[in-house]
Amino acid sequence: MTARPCLPWPDKRLRTAAADVAEITDEIRGIWQDMIDTMEAMPGVGLAAVQIGVSLRLAVVDASSERGQAVRMANPEILHASVKLRDHEEASPNLPGVSAKVSRPRAVTVRFLNEAGEVEERDFVGLWATSVQHQIDHLAGKMYFDHLSKTKRDMLIRKSKKLAR
Repeated sequence: MTARPCLPWPDKRLRTAAADVAEITDEIRGIWQDMIDTMEAMPGVGLAAVQIGVSLRLAVVDASSERGQAVRMANPEILHASVKLRDHEEASPNLPGVSAKVSRPRAVTVRFLNEAGEVEERDFVGLWATSVQHQIDHLAGKMYFDHLSKTKRDMLIRKSKKLAR
């Protein structure tokens, strides 16, 4: 497969909620593989289909140290989130050159369709949990900087625009 270009912020598609996936097909598996190739090329620990211009509720996450452990998810939804939060410096290839510390639940339980087309529930902790939540936000048309104050968000976007020049 192939790495795909990521949409540049402020592309409107990044603010649009993605459509549910009806079934897992070879086409969907191909998109997932392109997403993994794109994620590895960045390098990153996750990617949502909307980031590469595919408006489907698809995400991949691989926060393993050895890589090659990507979890492929269609229609992911958080069933449970821990009360305990974890801070992590987050970024996005859609807004290159900047990052910000975001607090999210340290652990989440997520239900999704896996690559076999079966409903799966899985617990994610630490960086895995952060990445899954980050991708689910993308699928809902949210960016990581939406979790920041308006002042911090505006500063981040201005800095990114300045770097792009």
